[in-house]
Amino acid sequence: MIQADSLCQKLDTLKSTLQRLSLWEEHSPNADMLTSSQPFSLDTLTPTQWLQWVFIPKMDALIRSEQAIPTGFEISPYFEQSMVNDEAQHQLLVVLKQIDEIVK
Repeated sequence: MIQADSLCQKLDTLKSTLQRLSLWEEHSPNADMLTSSQPFSLDTLTPTQWLQWVFIPKMDALIRSEQAIPTGFEISPYFEQSMVNDEAQHQLLVVLKQIDEIVK
């Protein structure tokens, strides 16, 4: 359960970081945009939209339902590439790398 507690805390940190950087959106993208089959929904969502509307809700749902948390994945490399020259990149990467460590 330590992993779930740690992950839950980091997801909260990620959410607050997105909000602080004014990257948190008030309205969800339309349903079609959320059903992409591409990794990170790269064909329909921005990287930060994917965090807000796909990653955070899915991980929260797994934690709340006490299901196994996927392991062995990393999301920070995608954000290193997709947010090049974005001022928010560094602040987000700090949190994303911490999430990567938890799910290693």
